[in-house]
Amino acid sequence: MHLNPYGEDPVRLAMDLAATPPRTHAELTARCRAAGVVAPRDAQPADLADIEVFLREWLAVVDATEPAERVRLLNDLLADSSAYPRVTDHAGTGWHIHYRDDDLPMAKVLRALISVGTALHLTGRGMDRLHRCALAECGRAFGDFSRGGRQRYCSPACANRDAVRRHRARTARASAASARG
Repeated sequence: MHLNPYGEDPVRLAMDLAATPPRTHAELTARCRAAGVVAPRDAQPADLADIEVFLREWLAVVDATEPAERVRLLNDLLADSSAYPRVTDHAGTGWHIHYRDDDLPMAKVLRALISVGTALHLTGRGMDRLHRCALAECGRAFGDFSRGGRQRYCSPACANRDAVRRHRARTARASAASARG
C-alpha cells in the first residue's frame, strides 16, 4: 500500500479492522492483502493478538477529545511503530516512502502503516478528523475524508437512519401538538 498525502488508505484499513476485528490470522492476512498491504510474510497467531492490542490503542487516539491528548497518544504509537523514513521499491510498483524497517511481521507492518497514515491524515486534514459515528447505536470509528470536514456518521446508511429518526420524531411532535390544539 502506498501512503497517499492524507493517509486515507491506512486510516480506512484501521477503521475496517476496528469495526470488524479479524477472527484468525489467515483472515487478517487476507484482509490486509485485499487492502493492498505488501508485507514480507503472512500474519501469524501472535500478529492477531498484537493487532488487537494496537487497535485498542488506535481507538484511544480516535476517542481523544483534546488535540494535545490525541497528539500525545499518536506520538506514542509512532514511537513504538515507525522507523526513519526510507525510499523503497520493494514490490516493484514504484518508488515510495516507508516508515518501517524491512522484514517485519504483519502486525508490526500494520502498526507502522496505520500510525503514520493516521498522523498524515490528521496533520494534512486537521486534528479533528477522527470521530465515532453520531448514530447512538453504531458508534463506529471513522476518519473524516469529506471536503468540508463536517462528517458526523461513519456511512450514508447511518446518516440516513438518523435522518429518518429525526423526521419521524418531528412528525410525531407536530401531530401531538395538532391533536392538542
